[in-house]
Amino acid sequence: MNQKNFSGSTFKRCSCKNPTTGRRLGTACPKIKRRNGAWSSDHGTWFFQAELPHQHDGTRRTRRRGGYATQTEAQGQLDKMASLVKAAEPHGSTAVTRVGDLIDNKLQTGEPFPPPADIAKQLHAETQNLGNIPTVAEWLTTWLSRRKKLRGATKLSYSGHIRLWLEPHLGHYRLDALTVEHIASMFDAMTERNEAIIAAKASDDPEIRKSVRGVRVMGPATMQRYRATLRTALNAAIRDPNINITFNPAAYVELDSGKRPKALLWTPSRVERWQRTGQKPSRVMVWTPDQVGRFLDHAEGHPYYVLLHLIAYRGLRRGEACGLPWWDVDLAAGSITITTAFVQVGWKAEFGEPKSEASGRTVALDSASVEVLRAQRRRQEALRQLAGADWVEQGIVCTEPDGRPLQPAKLSDAFHVIAEAAGLPPVRLHDLRHGAATLMLAAGADLKVVQELLGHSSITITADTYTHVLPELAHQTAEAAASMVPRGKERKLLPAPPRRPGNAGGHRR
Repeated sequence: MNQKNFSGSTFKRCSCKNPTTGRRLGTACPKIKRRNGAWSSDHGTWFFQAELPHQHDGTRRTRRRGGYATQTEAQGQLDKMASLVKAAEPHGSTAVTRVGDLIDNKLQTGEPFPPPADIAKQLHAETQNLGNIPTVAEWLTTWLSRRKKLRGATKLSYSGHIRLWLEPHLGHYRLDALTVEHIASMFDAMTERNEAIIAAKASDDPEIRKSVRGVRVMGPATMQRYRATLRTALNAAIRDPNINITFNPAAYVELDSGKRPKALLWTPSRVERWQRTGQKPSRVMVWTPDQVGRFLDHAEGHPYYVLLHLIAYRGLRRGEACGLPWWDVDLAAGSITITTAFVQVGWKAEFGEPKSEASGRTVALDSASVEVLRAQRRRQEALRQLAGADWVEQGIVCTEPDGRPLQPAKLSDAFHVIAEAAGLPPVRLHDLRHGAATLMLAAGADLKVVQELLGHSSITITADTYTHVLPELAHQTAEAAASMVPRGKERKLLPAPPRRPGNAGGHRR
């Protein structure tokens, strides 16, 4: 028998206590053994300690029971448990874990163990009837290996979901045995983890707070992504002709919506509150046009300025900007075409296709952006001559000094350094892309035009993101329009109508 699946030992204990401390004497009791070291036959009772097969999540399962008159009785219980585990081992780890559950249940209820032959017969029959239905863990591995055309970042995300939660919590179930309740229990565990993190961060103990420093809770959107991964994998299993399942329980698990956070402008009142409390009103904050201008003023002259300019003015994604090749730039026509992206995948970066079909688009350039690109071409030519034979030609608009592609993470780091130096309220580099949308909205563009500029696959995404920005920009636009009308210094307003006698301070009925 595989020793890691089961082990056990026997020992003897009595109920004698130390008269001073009140604690049990245990093996220190002088009556529990004879003078020759042998166990006393008339004092104490026998116990066993069993290491059952690990639970589904891999945690140990140690059980102790006592009250047996002889060592033979205690050892007999261990032998019965060992025989049950041995009967399950030919049927795989899932069967072993299930037998561990059975043993655990019988120990708790006090019921006798079934004969090992009955367990072996039952497991054999199940194996014959189930055919080739895999466990959730087996299927997730197969499903991911078949997804040959996944983007690197997407595959990394799927792998993380499977490794961190899906396999540890659900991997031991057969596909046809997986239920809505099983999946809901996994999300309950996520919620309990969140509560533990929140409590630890609020603890008075500095060591406890330190233990969760940098640890983030899992929000509704993250949980939705986990469910989406599982739902996609199970849908693929339903379509597989070799797997006889027709129900996808992941589609019926109720979770918080995890809706896209609303973008909010950094208005003066919000900036003041942030400076006072350090709190952001929303995860997605957007600079006003004035703040975008202040940022670009501080960024001008930086080696990555051309990329920051294109993101702020024309709404390119980080990967689209870092991977933009010169052959997709038409300065004469004043446009660029998005056909590729250089995206971060873990600690590495790789070239790939744009994020979606809508992301492959042609972006019109304003005259200022055209001039910035012309200046970048002159700067890059100077770098090429300086590097000489060490220059690595990639044809990319913005590169390292030797021509190699710029790591996207370095662009993010530079963005945050410049924004902090400019004294601006915090936004993400991705939110600088929202700045392009705010500029267009402030100029009166409709959402459809903004959708096409940003490469959103649906106008719903654009509307959900900028619903809160539109009214604030509309107010600013109204004030700007009103300020364009010249007025005299002294404005003659109509006098207020006289009040009717007998109704001072009151309202007419």
